[in-house]
Amino acid sequence: MIQIERVSKRLNEVNRIGFDAETGGLNRFSFTKEEQQAIDLVTQYMQQAGMSVSIDAIGNVIGQMGQGEETIMLGSHIDTVPDGGRFDGLLGVISAIEVAQSLSENQVAFNKVLKVVAFKDEEGTRFGFGLIGSKAMAGLLTEEHLQMTDADGVSIAEAMQSFDLSPARIKEAEIQPIAAYLELHIEQGKVLESAGLPVGIVTGIAGPLWLELTIEGLREHAGATPMDMRQDALTGASEIIVEIEKMMQQHMPAVATVGKLHVEPNGVNVIPGKVVFTIDLRDIDEQLIAKYEQNILQMAQTIADRRQLKLTYRELQRVKPAQADPAIQQCLAAQIEKRDMPAHYLVSGAGHDAMFLAQKAPMGMLFVRSKDGISHNPLEYTSLEDIEIATHILYDTTVALLTK
Repeated sequence: MIQIERVSKRLNEVNRIGFDAETGGLNRFSFTKEEQQAIDLVTQYMQQAGMSVSIDAIGNVIGQMGQGEETIMLGSHIDTVPDGGRFDGLLGVISAIEVAQSLSENQVAFNKVLKVVAFKDEEGTRFGFGLIGSKAMAGLLTEEHLQMTDADGVSIAEAMQSFDLSPARIKEAEIQPIAAYLELHIEQGKVLESAGLPVGIVTGIAGPLWLELTIEGLREHAGATPMDMRQDALTGASEIIVEIEKMMQQHMPAVATVGKLHVEPNGVNVIPGKVVFTIDLRDIDEQLIAKYEQNILQMAQTIADRRQLKLTYRELQRVKPAQADPAIQQCLAAQIEKRDMPAHYLVSGAGHDAMFLAQKAPMGMLFVRSKDGISHNPLEYTSLEDIEIATHILYDTTVALLTK
């Protein structure tokens, strides 16, 4: 059926693009020459698999084979976080192409359309706003979103134009409802490794809420201002951040992370007058996310008032949690159990393109074991043995969906 040597070769070829020899990490950000090189290579693989290839209005790369009234879609992404790992996203694209090529080589007959998609900008590294390609396919990307800018002030719309994509045409990327969407992805956690299993079935994807908080105090001389007379924005922000950690430790498995911090004026001998930081809040329950959001903002306001600081905030992104389709879960379980392995079920705390495709199709995800649970890191690793098992299961499940 599948050829694991071909999967390995293609992973290695794409991962030469954006590779940093000093850190061992990968830097393939959307709307860059590195990403374009990867797109060109993935396009070649799709063509070698016997697929026709097109680029939609937002820049999603779409391979297609077969004919029929129903469409089965497989996919993931090829962009990375800074100094990212070798398997996040890319494995899902390469394994999906392998499924398509194996279907052709094995002369499997089916009367549906199979599409493989490499989604645009899942990670959101450059613009702080991810899942662009899948949002567009779901019809949720707006012209307002395209005005978001990177660190150099370049907007998404401007970046699109530099790669011959038209911001005015983004609505053309929206798709009609399809029969099923299936995504293979590394787990990025330790559940499967702890269970001693190579693969697991995703039951749902936690929805991320991204907030940006700004704390403003008074910029003053570090040596001339007594400790009890300061309006230090950084110590205020620090107290809020610690309280967020304490608060969310009481509400596991929900999580909250402060991953980005900007201090002004950022001088050794100046009391910080302004701090801007982000909060990434996630849970599988949308109502609980709203509750935690309210609790965090109330706590932050209380601390700001006590310290005589000004607090403002804005929402960067709010994504609804997504539930995996029970029928696709059962189909995945059947293929796993055929290999004398137990069907293990787990929730995804990380966001994926699948969460937006769930609004257009019954959605399923197959997770592959991650060594030590490490991801978004050059140390990210999934064994070739696990990849082979997972790709075979993806193939078998796809055949079942195409021929039922």
